Amino acid sequence: MDGARLAGSVVDALAARAGAADRDGELPGADLDDLRAAGLFGLLVPARLGGAGGGFADWADAARVLAAGSGATALVLNMHTSVVGALAGTPDGLARTMGAPESFFAARDRMLARAAAGEFIAVAMSERGAGSRLSELRTRYRREDGGYRITGVKSFCSGASHADVYFVAARAEDAAPDAAPDADGGAARISHFLVPRGAGVSVEPAWDTLGMRGTGSHDVRFDVRVPAEALVGGLEGLSSLVAQVMPQWLVASYAAVYAGVGRAAFDAGVAHARARRTAGMPGGLAALPAVRARFGHADAALAALDAVVDECARRVDADPGSASTNRWVWRAKLLAGRTAQDVAASVVEACGTAVTRRGHPLERLYRDARCGSLQPATTDVCADWLGLAALGGDPEADADVARW
Repeated sequence: MDGARLAGSVVDALAARAGAADRDGELPGADLDDLRAAGLFGLLVPARLGGAGGGFADWADAARVLAAGSGATALVLNMHTSVVGALAGTPDGLARTMGAPESFFAARDRMLARAAAGEFIAVAMSERGAGSRLSELRTRYRREDGGYRITGVKSFCSGASHADVYFVAARAEDAAPDAAPDADGGAARISHFLVPRGAGVSVEPAWDTLGMRGTGSHDVRFDVRVPAEALVGGLEGLSSLVAQVMPQWLVASYAAVYAGVGRAAFDAGVAHARARRTAGMPGGLAALPAVRARFGHADAALAALDAVVDECARRVDADPGSASTNRWVWRAKLLAGRTAQDVAASVVEACGTAVTRRGHPLERLYRDARCGSLQPATTDVCADWLGLAALGGDPEADADVARW
């Protein structure tokens, strides 16, 4: 499966809408139509269920291409893909070992088949005052009439206005609000649900932020009952445990998006520098050694980032969840966030104030790139995880503060 080829078929159309999406703070519905028609919603769905049968490396290739046209739309697709990838990529044996009932597998396959057919999943995890830290969530669920009642308000829900289904993280109503992630008798205090759009779910437009404005990441309010099969994993707390064991879909899937944003900023800067000429500087910006040096540093940094993303993807596909693979997962996210923002900032300085005007592609790309270090897991969280591992600790158990 060639993820880059599928992404290449739509990237020009995404690029044509990216400026307006940034200005309006909303995801273009036409972008989702293009992604759907290209089969990208089902990129990681097994072929037996109607998908393309791709793996993590296919997503990494596709994400970098898509981000060249619109980092925001690539990020929205990443949220959908992270859910699909986690469900499709968790081995059946591991799911059974962790306690998944047999009924889970049929429910999983139905959801994956719907994704391959074009159903769009938005992730509703973050909350105001808590961010994406599962240990701080206030959205609650309780058992009700053979299913579950979910109540709460989510923020930063990318593509919220267009979602067919929401992937919702919630805390068991009887769980202590300040307990550690694995307290209350296990990970069962935090569970995830697939909640269809409809009665009891309302999007509250509230998205007006620095970067990635085209994601349309509005708030979503839930007061909804869902059937038992909406519980991801079929067992309370199972999805959170899987995310800890195999963090690539919660951490490293973002890395390829921001690698693409960094490369897009570089390319836009190169085009500007080559074209920028004045009477007093006939060779243009490209003739200045200081400008060339900035692009040289950026070229090396982006090449290094691509190498890390590729190695991470290779290991995730070959040996998901191993200690060595997980180190590459956290490295990829850390380097992607830092490199994208550093490259964009340096390129903007090299090109000058002309590129900071609203409407210039570099101005948008600079703001989008700055969000990479803030996207969970943040750069500092990644560095803390890696530092604990390097010093011989257990990054999942030895942190003084809950990471999620």
